Amino acid sequence: MSPLRHGNRSLPLTRGRTLFDYADDLSVRVPTSCGRTGECHECVVEVKRGANALSPPTAAESFLRGDYRLACQASVEDADADLEFNILRRQPRILTDSVPRDVELQPAVRRNGDSVVADGPGGTHDMGRYTGAIYGIAADIGTTTVAMNLVDLESGDTVYVASFENPQRFGGSDVMHRISYDTGDFPGELQAVLVSSINYEIGEMVRALKLRRRQICDFVAVGNATMRDIMFGINVEPIGVKPYKSRIELEFLDGKRPHTALNASARESGLRIHPDANVYGGPLISSHVGADVAADLLAIGMADSDELQMLVDIGTNTEIVVGNRDSLTAASCPAGPAFEGGGVTYGVPGYDGAVERLRIDDPDAPPLLEVIGGNEAIGICGSGLIDLLAELRRHDIMSELGAFNAAMDEFVFAPEQRLTISRADISALAQAKAANYCGQQIVLKQAQTSADDYARLHLAGGFANYIDPANAKAIGFLPDIPDTRIIKAGNASLQGATMMLLNTGLRLEAESFSERVRHIELETDPDFFDHFVEGCQFKPMADTVG
Repeated sequence: MSPLRHGNRSLPLTRGRTLFDYADDLSVRVPTSCGRTGECHECVVEVKRGANALSPPTAAESFLRGDYRLACQASVEDADADLEFNILRRQPRILTDSVPRDVELQPAVRRNGDSVVADGPGGTHDMGRYTGAIYGIAADIGTTTVAMNLVDLESGDTVYVASFENPQRFGGSDVMHRISYDTGDFPGELQAVLVSSINYEIGEMVRALKLRRRQICDFVAVGNATMRDIMFGINVEPIGVKPYKSRIELEFLDGKRPHTALNASARESGLRIHPDANVYGGPLISSHVGADVAADLLAIGMADSDELQMLVDIGTNTEIVVGNRDSLTAASCPAGPAFEGGGVTYGVPGYDGAVERLRIDDPDAPPLLEVIGGNEAIGICGSGLIDLLAELRRHDIMSELGAFNAAMDEFVFAPEQRLTISRADISALAQAKAANYCGQQIVLKQAQTSADDYARLHLAGGFANYIDPANAKAIGFLPDIPDTRIIKAGNASLQGATMMLLNTGLRLEAESFSERVRHIELETDPDFFDHFVEGCQFKPMADTVG
């Protein structure tokens, strides 16, 4: 019998057993709420190898494309094949640190004698008897990962932090593919699998802390326009076509809404917390620059600062904002998933086994590696890729154009595991880097500033938190700003969402400054193509004054 593989573990294949059976054997948690009948569509897994060894897709799996299956429906038919699968709710390294800001405790939900009362869009209402505690959840809904804080609304303390891979990956790795999927033959599937995964994590929270779900009385969610609107069940088709604006933003611009924030009850949203809890979706800025960036700006205080500051929130979509209290300019860059593990042969997200640091001291010796978890390397994540590219340039193993300078098709960075980077991998990374480069150059130019004018460069997001700024600057991923001015803001989106959870006045503040951010459509800039071509090269970023 051949093996079934999951990560670094394997089991012998047996005909007739489902992938869910093997997940049980491996103690791998796969979400389900239907008793494994295929009805809930929650147990989606990715078959990395050996898909032909499985039973044909059932009618319950008709919403899936490519090598994605329901674990409860896919059973082994060929026990002599090699089979490998991954679940879509893998647990990435949790980033909890952010820029600390003092927040006056003014939550929407509070104790009033023996009762719990909530201030909501319809006024103050009773939420029942006080049972010893009041909690709320702040969530950052990213294209690639989801992070959540469970917060004690009476003390302001974060008591539980959760993070997981966004399970919507079967609908595509970027927002445009998710929009296409959600507006196709299976609308609502992306919302259902996201809400199911959030509910699964809420279940883990209440079990770990021995809470009652009804004690969770408020929920704040931020994310880019697509992720936020999918969570609320809003048609995202307008975001995928010019002028790339959410239906909510269009209604706001037409005067039909007072702001772009959203409010719904947990009952309406499907979240398994207090059914009368309000679910607040943070305000959008414009187009693809969404509520996650509004939360970033709140967390770092850029909108009320006198100093010129720059924010770069790096992800599948990278957002850039420059300015201060007087003027804010923003843009979104469709960088794609290359630096988050997508489209690179041995690229992986920041999980155990990912190379996160790399240094070449001797070109004739293997590189020195730091691996997350101290385990055997299984791939390389974004921070490691930036180090690798910078080291290849530093030792003249790779040219500025991304071509190897010797007669080689690939570079082996982990000889024992035979992990390599190829010319095709470098090309994918060059295009992702170029998108970031374009955004930064065009926003700086439109703001009539240069990088040297800025007192601080805030790097936000999980990936950004772990990169080496010197290496990022060496390959043109970041502008050449002194290291002393670069601040790693951590998960600023989650921090901003938590601040909105703790203080309803900050929700109003975010709604207000979001309206005055000037949004730039990068492709309308006459120098867009020139910037993109320049950005594909691995060299320091030119400092262009607007």
